[in-house]
Amino acid sequence: MLIENVEFPGGVHCETTTLGALLRHNGIELSEPVLFGLGEGLGFVYWDSRRMDFPFLGGRVKPGALTRTATGRLGLALHAEETTSPRKAWRNVTDALAAGHPVGLQLDSYHLDHFTTKVHFGGHFVAMYGYDDTHAYLVDTAQQGGAVRTTLQSLHQARAERGPMTARNLSFTITGSTGPRNLGDAIRNAISANATTFLNPPIANLGHRGIAKAARQVTGWLDRSADPSRDLPLAATLMERGGTGGSLFRVLYRDFLAEAAAVLDDENLHHGHRLYAEIAPLWTEVAHHVAAAGETGDPDHLTRASALLLALAEKERNAARFLSSMFRK
Repeated sequence: MLIENVEFPGGVHCETTTLGALLRHNGIELSEPVLFGLGEGLGFVYWDSRRMDFPFLGGRVKPGALTRTATGRLGLALHAEETTSPRKAWRNVTDALAAGHPVGLQLDSYHLDHFTTKVHFGGHFVAMYGYDDTHAYLVDTAQQGGAVRTTLQSLHQARAERGPMTARNLSFTITGSTGPRNLGDAIRNAISANATTFLNPPIANLGHRGIAKAARQVTGWLDRSADPSRDLPLAATLMERGGTGGSLFRVLYRDFLAEAAAVLDDENLHHGHRLYAEIAPLWTEVAHHVAAAGETGDPDHLTRASALLLALAEKERNAARFLSSMFRK
């Protein structure tokens, strides 16, 4: 069975693409940057542990948090289910599809047939709109092919995989089609809340403090890696092209602020947009130097990346302070 008209053309980030596809089926048309902003998606994490081959730089909130927040801001009902039972997990999906609801899935992209680069990532999202005897039909990002399919076996493996950022066969549907009574209020609240969270991280590897920590750690990455020519270019690729929309999600947030400024006709938001228009290309420079360090073995590139990250920690803290103060009563 297949549900018609489930799509989100041109999506760059997996979770917003999935969310956008489910919302479009419900008659709600919002751009990807607006969905990212309403979901309070902007963040930062410097993640390293003994079990990891190499540190990870993330530029957004935890998987699933964006969807929960955005649907709440839009006044919609999110129905999410997790289970350790493969049989129940499949029934959750087929029951929703039979009822006419496309289904969001969180899974490990490593097992999906349409992924040519095989790297374990348990925080990947797709929208499923049908299946037959052998394959599941999915909506993924434009980079991954848009409307794609994968074998049912690969889908079950991807959903059941355990490890960092994975979920227990998570599936979800969204109901309701009215959206917020006032999109402007939803935007204001989302901007203020996201900025406040970024300014007040509970631990030192999150938010602006995490960027400063990355600045201190990055100079040792050549020694940290068992294979710098592999690990450093891969880290840079994940920052720029790993479903981030470029510049570790800062391009998406820049574009959200531009749309927000137009909706609210607010000069302060135009200024916020300009701040992130200055911030975004600096992240691209960081990625360039990280990749170049791995390719050449020259530590000077990591010294330059460190200096840029220190500047970014300050710039992003100042931008978040500005945005968090805009809508205080």
